[in-house]
Amino acid sequence: MSEEPIPVMTPQRQAEREKLYQLMIELAYPASREVALLELSKKNDPDLAPMLWNSFGTSYTLLQEVVNVYPFISNPILKANQSNRVCYALTLLQCVAAHPGTRPAFLRGQIPVYVYPFISTTFKSKPFEQLRLNSLGVIGALVETDDTEAISFLLSSEVVPLCLSNMLKGSKLTKSAAIKIIEKILLNKTGLSYICETHDRFARVATTLGKMTIRMMKYPCFRVLKRVVRCYLLITENELGRSALRVCLPDPLRDGTFSSAMQHDPCAKQWLKTLLKNLESRAPAVMLQVVESTEGS
Repeated sequence: MSEEPIPVMTPQRQAEREKLYQLMIELAYPASREVALLELSKKNDPDLAPMLWNSFGTSYTLLQEVVNVYPFISNPILKANQSNRVCYALTLLQCVAAHPGTRPAFLRGQIPVYVYPFISTTFKSKPFEQLRLNSLGVIGALVETDDTEAISFLLSSEVVPLCLSNMLKGSKLTKSAAIKIIEKILLNKTGLSYICETHDRFARVATTLGKMTIRMMKYPCFRVLKRVVRCYLLITENELGRSALRVCLPDPLRDGTFSSAMQHDPCAKQWLKTLLKNLESRAPAVMLQVVESTEGS
């Protein structure tokens, strides 16, 4: 049985690889680190994630950049250059999180929890908004491929409440990034079961989706509305969730309030139609009591 030939690296590819290695060496030196972070964050090389993760000291340097900003996020006056610099590091962490070859080790190292303090911030200035958006990008990369190991890690580390909070604050981009993570969690069987398993978890998600629906009557955003509908539809795939939604689905999704917003998107229209169809039958009495107690609390 003949061995497969080892692919030959072209001179251009070799030069690109050497440039990446040189930039990672420059990360080790404070004087050249910021420029190296910026240049690496612009790269779209398929081998960048393994190179970052396996090169000596690089992961530590990226985490150091993240942790160095912690003392400043309790102050509303975070400088733009501070936010930009840590966002370069977050972009590289997102690259590592997205790669199937580095994601498992990334999770074992519990690297995602390092960005949670940024997602928890509430100040609304642009530097903070940028910090939250890039941090959500790291989490979004973990859930993009329906990786149950990644979903389980995020659920156990309480990422859902952080995303729900961001769905109600910040820019449209932040809200969209946060609800996309919840949508990806609901797409996963483990994630869907987790959210619908207890009264409190379901209530948090349903209440947040409900508030977003009502707010969109005044501040419409179709991109977010479409994801809200998809989240509700995914919840109906769980028996307990479906029963609860029969009671607490917001009226604007039932009475045609958003019909004009969806008229040019067949996919969104079909999702809403299927959602309402799934909710046609009567909910079990025991689940009605649970949901009614939620609405009264």
